[in-house]
Amino acid sequence: MLNEKIAKIKEDALAEISLAESLEVATELRIKYLGRKSDFVSILKGLKDLEGEERKNVGQLANVAKIEIENAFSNKEKELKEKSFDFAAEKIDVTMPAKKMTSGHLHPLSRIQYEIEDIFTSMGFEIADGPEVETEFYNFDALNIPKDHPARDMQDTFWLKDEDKNEKVVMRTQTSDVQIRYMEKHTPPFRIIAPGRVFRRESTDTTHDHTFHQFEALMVGDDITVGNLKFMAQQFFSKFFKTDVEIRLRPSYFPFTEPSFEFDINCLVCGGKGCSSCKWAGWLELGGAGIVNQNVFEAVGYPRNKYKGFAWGFGLERLAMMKYKIDDVRLFHSGDLRFIKQF
Repeated sequence: MLNEKIAKIKEDALAEISLAESLEVATELRIKYLGRKSDFVSILKGLKDLEGEERKNVGQLANVAKIEIENAFSNKEKELKEKSFDFAAEKIDVTMPAKKMTSGHLHPLSRIQYEIEDIFTSMGFEIADGPEVETEFYNFDALNIPKDHPARDMQDTFWLKDEDKNEKVVMRTQTSDVQIRYMEKHTPPFRIIAPGRVFRRESTDTTHDHTFHQFEALMVGDDITVGNLKFMAQQFFSKFFKTDVEIRLRPSYFPFTEPSFEFDINCLVCGGKGCSSCKWAGWLELGGAGIVNQNVFEAVGYPRNKYKGFAWGFGLERLAMMKYKIDDVRLFHSGDLRFIKQF
């Protein structure tokens, strides 16, 4: 009795499904034959009242019938969707203006860094890199800045907890640590550049920030002099600013160089005549430089007085501010797209 009823339901369902001419009709048929109140579902619910062998036979027949009906519905719905596809609605008017595609671009600091790297590599320099979380030895001790040195007062900064408690670690305050790591593994002569991000305890204002970028250069050989330093600086800045640039060295002090210099370039705004940008001096201060202190060479294992070299460093943000006429260093890390999209 139930077997005949299931067969009859399947036969009627397949017949009506084949004649359905719309998705609405197919949906109504699905409810009629497979809905909660359908005869087929009533049969499935009544299986629990049947005896063992009969329940098994009826259950198998009902499952097969249900699968066939569901497959018929799926095929019919697919067929009806293809027939009802509105090609007119999908027509493309090729004369309409295309949607503007937006894409990202390099951050101004990245552009400056890549440009600097290109200039230095064209002069035979290699690019070196190192960790931003540094040990006390590489960040201070090897650079001739012992614990009691006054130079630490302006650079003691973001110290980190050392789980092993073997050596203190710090967010590096300068990229000079890269020079130490490089010299430990290489024998002169060589010339390298070390760009990267550094961290210091700074009071934030229009010209200072706690996080900024440095770019350092190191050239070591048998007979490197201040003349090499000045020539390289003049070549670099002339290429970077795309105009002839004059270099001026002023005596200064840094623990890791001896002698040490502050180096200036002639003001590119007024041509060295004096203006508000250079505070009427005709010169702009860019960074520090000098001949590498022999204590630094000894710290990396070089024999004292065997090699000579120069090192210099400056801030990428300062160069970008000069090149793009930016008056606030905090804009570089603000995340303000109105600022970024200008470059």
